[in-house]
Amino acid sequence: MALSYRKTRPEGPFDAIVVGSGMSGSAVAALLAKAGKRCLVLERHHTPGGFTHVFKRNGYEWDVGVHYIGEVHRPGSMLRRIFDHITDSRLQWADMGPVYDRIVLGDRRYDFHSGREAFINGMYEHFPRQNDRKAIDAYVKLIGDASRSAQGLFMSRALPFPLRTLTSPFLGAKARRFAGMTTGKAMDSLTGNRELKAVLTGQFGDYGLPPSQSSFLMHAILAKHYLNGGAYPVGGSASIFQSIEPVIEAAGGRVFVRAEVDSILSRGGRTTGVLMSDGTELNAPVVVSSAGIPITYGRLLRSSRKSKYALERLKGIDPSSGHLCLYLGLKGTPEELGLPKTNLWLYPGDPDHDRNVKAWLDDPEGSPLPLLYASFPSSKDPLSQTRHPGRSTIELITLADHKRFEEWRDTGWMKRGIEYEKVKEAYSARMLERFFEEMPGLRGRIDHAELSTPLSTRHFVNHPHGEIYGLSHTPERFLNGSIGVHGPLRGMYLTGQDIVTCGIGGALSAAMATASVILGKNLFKSI
Repeated sequence: MALSYRKTRPEGPFDAIVVGSGMSGSAVAALLAKAGKRCLVLERHHTPGGFTHVFKRNGYEWDVGVHYIGEVHRPGSMLRRIFDHITDSRLQWADMGPVYDRIVLGDRRYDFHSGREAFINGMYEHFPRQNDRKAIDAYVKLIGDASRSAQGLFMSRALPFPLRTLTSPFLGAKARRFAGMTTGKAMDSLTGNRELKAVLTGQFGDYGLPPSQSSFLMHAILAKHYLNGGAYPVGGSASIFQSIEPVIEAAGGRVFVRAEVDSILSRGGRTTGVLMSDGTELNAPVVVSSAGIPITYGRLLRSSRKSKYALERLKGIDPSSGHLCLYLGLKGTPEELGLPKTNLWLYPGDPDHDRNVKAWLDDPEGSPLPLLYASFPSSKDPLSQTRHPGRSTIELITLADHKRFEEWRDTGWMKRGIEYEKVKEAYSARMLERFFEEMPGLRGRIDHAELSTPLSTRHFVNHPHGEIYGLSHTPERFLNGSIGVHGPLRGMYLTGQDIVTCGIGGALSAAMATASVILGKNLFKSI
């Protein structure tokens, strides 16, 4: 069980120190533990797990970042094998059923059915014209080709910096073509049907960029990831870390919370450990940062000339989008309330995602919500009623620009003042109103409502702009040769969603790449 750094000090020696206990950090520690390495995981938050952790209020429980995961409900899939490996098969998954996502454009609804053929046939029913059917077929083939091509590009991320820049154009030549193309351009090459394009790109909130800005490689990986449906961890998203921690501890490792790292220490170009915010030095020959590339280079390695050079090479790659999340609690079971497992993606009637997002970011008070994602965790988790009988939860999410909340940047959590609360109330009301348009039977049933903003993300996860997906998933991000596992110091490595892609699958893949480099062994092949 995670210990509080404020009450207990780590007792070494440790083979590796991992900064951050999110999906990637905890997975790296577990992978190293499987190889007999004793790891110390340091988490600045009071709860371990990063975006996989949960929080509770008034008898309700919400996940903060895990809303559904693809492939894990298929025992033979690579993602499922990795999870089984790092949890000793403790973690179980609940299939979301035949329809995992529903795209709603105004009052028009389109279901995403689980399985390649079911997905295609479902789209055929909505778009029966021959030209549209050909476009649907071509789209499914294209996302498959693009996602498969990514392997070479991401393999290059495991190479040292000079070699990475030299070989990445060759290792990932095909992937670079998909990576350099925007999702919008790719869709334009398939069809001129605006409605069809809007539906097929209707999951763009999962990576935070509308079609004209996102890399098609990111979209293809995401869409292919869910093509066979979605699943949810049994016991809630907290069960992910709870299943991994015993593996870390079995090798003598420990996880500490309330343990803020000030900087990474080095001597003679080699890492020696970390300096804690209280001035304590903790030593290990290997340090892995899962804190994100900007934080790692800008804060943890702030005195390094090489880190400053790396940050220079990242110029032009913005942080990803911030978000608003409205956490709702309702009395009653999901069955009594009629809550589905299916995620809802609610959009305006105008099928132009780019125009809707731009209008919202330019004038959030005067424009309709560009999207509202609704997730129903208590419906997805078969054990939710065991833990919280007669209680149900919903999460509503939309995009948010951190600049809208800049005036409260230096205020403390839960102490930001009346004006901030008024702004939150206004956003909450608009999100609820759009949601009730889709599910009117829930009006008057909300027992608890609480809104998080980019400032909340910044406070808990330490992302400078409250971004949820790390570096923005633009073509420039994927074509940047400076992004990789190796840090500027010997014995220092990076992992996390900035290395490969966002999401649980991306973070887990990054962990595999990082651990493979440290151990000198291709874990993808062995697992």
